Amino acid sequence: MPDAWHAVSPHFENKQMVSPANQHGHPLAHAIRTLVNEELPRLIELRHDLHMHPEIGYEEVRTSGVVLRELSNAGIAHVAGLAGGTGILAHIPGAAPRAIALRADMDALPIQERSGCSWASKTPNRMHACGHDGHTAVLVGAARVLGRLAAQSPLPRPVTFVFQPAEEGGGGGKRMVDEGALDGTRIGPPTEEIFALHGWPDLPIGTIATRRGAVMAASDRFEIHVIGRGSHAAWPHHSADPVLCSAAIITAMQSIVARNIDPLDSAVVSITVIESGSAFNVIPDRAVLKGTYRSLSEATRSMLERRITEVAEGVARAHGCEARCELLRCYPVTANDDGAVERFEQVARETFGADRVDTLPAPVMGGEDFAFYGARIPSCYWALGLARPGTPFPALHAPDFDFNDDAIAIGVELMCRLAVRETALR
Repeated sequence: MPDAWHAVSPHFENKQMVSPANQHGHPLAHAIRTLVNEELPRLIELRHDLHMHPEIGYEEVRTSGVVLRELSNAGIAHVAGLAGGTGILAHIPGAAPRAIALRADMDALPIQERSGCSWASKTPNRMHACGHDGHTAVLVGAARVLGRLAAQSPLPRPVTFVFQPAEEGGGGGKRMVDEGALDGTRIGPPTEEIFALHGWPDLPIGTIATRRGAVMAASDRFEIHVIGRGSHAAWPHHSADPVLCSAAIITAMQSIVARNIDPLDSAVVSITVIESGSAFNVIPDRAVLKGTYRSLSEATRSMLERRITEVAEGVARAHGCEARCELLRCYPVTANDDGAVERFEQVARETFGADRVDTLPAPVMGGEDFAFYGARIPSCYWALGLARPGTPFPALHAPDFDFNDDAIAIGVELMCRLAVRETALR
């Protein structure tokens, strides 16, 4: 997941979030807020339950079972078994021919929790350190609230709820899209736009933020196999030393961002793994370098791939070695659609007031597989503030992170207000 977003917003108490005027921006506004408040205790309990039983990508068997139970209890139509077995689509009918989609990721991380909370993970080396328990609780809440509204009167347009596994490097979003999450082949009509949130520690509670264009970087991987000639460490002149060569490659790689990237653009090339040798007195015959490269445009992405290969192969030749480069494209740039952002910001201002809606100043270099949805239909990825006034909030992926329960109602209400907007077209 991403690094930190920084947006400047005033702290405020959650209960003061919405003025009376803002509560009437939509005819269903009062009903939505009432239902959200009724559902909130159940959703907090649900979030704590998910937090205590975290499951990593494609292993979310219990998690998806809990979601299915909540959907079934609410009488919401759904299909399960997507994306390796744990992905879920749910659907509420509406009057318009095309649907809006709302997405949440469900997977946890292989981290040992040290939050100290009473609902801390009960599974060793597994924890919800990125807040996906909160995301899931929000989407379950939106489904339950909208289901109750639909039981009274048809919604303006259909709503598809996407409960996705394996965001944390597993590409679950791509599998959900490939298996029909958006095109209407699995449940409901085709979708015309999609929204997703992420809880954000650097934003004050109640603050909502997004931006047009790139929000998250393309996140890709590389592996470089350096093949040399081994020898006794006391006779290095008989070797083509892959360790020395690897060190030179690592140093030379730093020139790519420093000298090949426009200073006004952003890119990352990081080598994070070095593997070679097993004995103190033997120069090995090979080494392996692994890392990641990040970019904000297709042109920069392609250029990084070309330069990583050129630098590795060229430096290796200079050392009498060979470099074999393997590059794997993982997640494309997560780019928000201008129209979807405009609609999101309008609904957010109507719901919470203009002073609670920020613009993210810049994209971040973390990756997010929500990009695969946005590559198919207009999308908006937005940040939901978690930070408590005057208190530093743990970072994402930190062992002491815990989603802020006070943000759940805010996320549910805004997702519901987005869903009851009559159409994506202006």
